[in-house]
Amino acid sequence: MAKVYLSVYGCSANLADFEIASGLLKEAGFEIVKSAEEADLNIIFTCVVKQQTFNKMVHKIKELTRLKKPLIVAGCLARTDFRLVEKINPKASILSPDNTPRIVEVANSALQGKKLVLVEDSKTIKLNLPRCRKNPLIGVIQIARGCTSNCSYCYEPYRSKLFSYPIEEIVKEVKKAVSEGCKEIWLTSLDNGCYGFDFGSNLAKLLEEICKIEGKFFVRVGMMNPLHVKKILDELIKAYENEKIFKFLHLPLQSGSNRILGLMKRGYSSEDFLEIVERFRKAFPEMSLSTDIIVGFPSETEEDFELTLKLIKKVRPSVVNISKFGARPGTEAKKMKQLDAKKINERSFLLSKIVKEISLKENEKWIGWKGEVLVDEVGKRNSFVGRNFAYKPIVLKAEEKILGNFVEVEVKDARENFLVGEKI
Repeated sequence: MAKVYLSVYGCSANLADFEIASGLLKEAGFEIVKSAEEADLNIIFTCVVKQQTFNKMVHKIKELTRLKKPLIVAGCLARTDFRLVEKINPKASILSPDNTPRIVEVANSALQGKKLVLVEDSKTIKLNLPRCRKNPLIGVIQIARGCTSNCSYCYEPYRSKLFSYPIEEIVKEVKKAVSEGCKEIWLTSLDNGCYGFDFGSNLAKLLEEICKIEGKFFVRVGMMNPLHVKKILDELIKAYENEKIFKFLHLPLQSGSNRILGLMKRGYSSEDFLEIVERFRKAFPEMSLSTDIIVGFPSETEEDFELTLKLIKKVRPSVVNISKFGARPGTEAKKMKQLDAKKINERSFLLSKIVKEISLKENEKWIGWKGEVLVDEVGKRNSFVGRNFAYKPIVLKAEEKILGNFVEVEVKDARENFLVGEKI
C-alpha cells in the first residue's frame, strides 16, 4: 500500500479539492500519512492569490523536491505557472483544479516514474465524490468554478470563466454531507455572488433549495462580490432570513476610493458597498461583516487611503483581511506605477491598528449574550470553539467532550478575534 502525504494552502475551494483528492486516494487503497518524510508520494495543493503566497509555494515545492520522492503539484499554481514548476522539478506531475478527480490516475503514474501534466480547462462537476474531511463537522462544498469579473490585479486562472454547478447536484452534496455528520456547510467559489448567472439562476435560489434539506445544520455563505450582490439584494436578504443561514456576510470592499475601485475594475462603488451593508444590517442587526482591503494599489494617494479608513470606521466590520498590494505577472496592475514598499507598509500598519481597535470594541458588545452555539472545533489548552447564529467564534472551556454538540452558552469576555464563553 503506497503512502501519500497531502498539504493544502489558500482558499476553501482549494480545501474542497484537497478533501476530494484525499477521499479518492483513500478509496483507491492509498494510505494517507501525516508527514512528507514518511510518504512514498507527496502532493501539494498550491495557491497564487498573493505574491507572498506565491513565493511560499515556490519554497514549499523546492523543499518537497529535495526529498527526492515523486511529487504532484496541484491547485492554482499548476494552472498559472506549470512551466515554472517544471523548472524547479522536471519530474513533478502537474494537476490543475479542473482535473482534481483524476488524482488517482496521476498518483499511480507518478509512483511508476511517469510524469503527467493535466492543465487543460474542463467543465468538471466536482461534487458527490469521496471525501476525507479535514474537519468531519464541516462540509466544504464548491458551487462554481471561476467568476464573471476580470479585476486588473487578479492572477486567478479561472477569472472571467464562470461555470456554476447545477443546483440539484449541490443539494445532493449537501444532503450527503449532513447524512455523514456535517453540521456546518461552507459554500465556496471564487465569487459566490455570481453563482448561477450562466444558466439563469442565482445564489438566493440555491440557498432556498439547500434550506429545504432536513436536519439541523448551519450554512456559511462564502465571499460575494458587491458587483453581483447588488443585482440580487432583495432575494438574497430574503434567503438569509432562514435560520439555517449564518448571519455572516463576506463582502470585499478592497478600497474606499471610487477612483481606485475603477482602476481595479471592480464594477461597484463604495456607495454600493455601503448600501448593501446597511440593507443587511437593517434586516439582521447582529450580523457579522467580513471584508477585504488591498493596501497600496498603484497610484493610491493619501486621500484615497483616507477614504478607505473613513469607510472602515463607518461600517466597523467584525473581520478585515488586509493585503499589502503585490503586482502579479501578466496583470494590468503590474503595468501600472507601483507604490513604494515603505509607504505600503506604513498604511498597512495604520489600518491594522484601527481594525484591531474596532474588532475589540465590536466584540465587547456581545458580552452578556446568551444563546445556542454549534461547537465545531477543538481549541488550545483543553478548550473548544463554537459558532453562534452570527458565526462569531466563542472559545469555551469544558471538561466533557462537546465537539459537534449544540450547547447553550453565555459570553463572558471578548478579545480582538474571538469571544470567551461559558456553558450554561
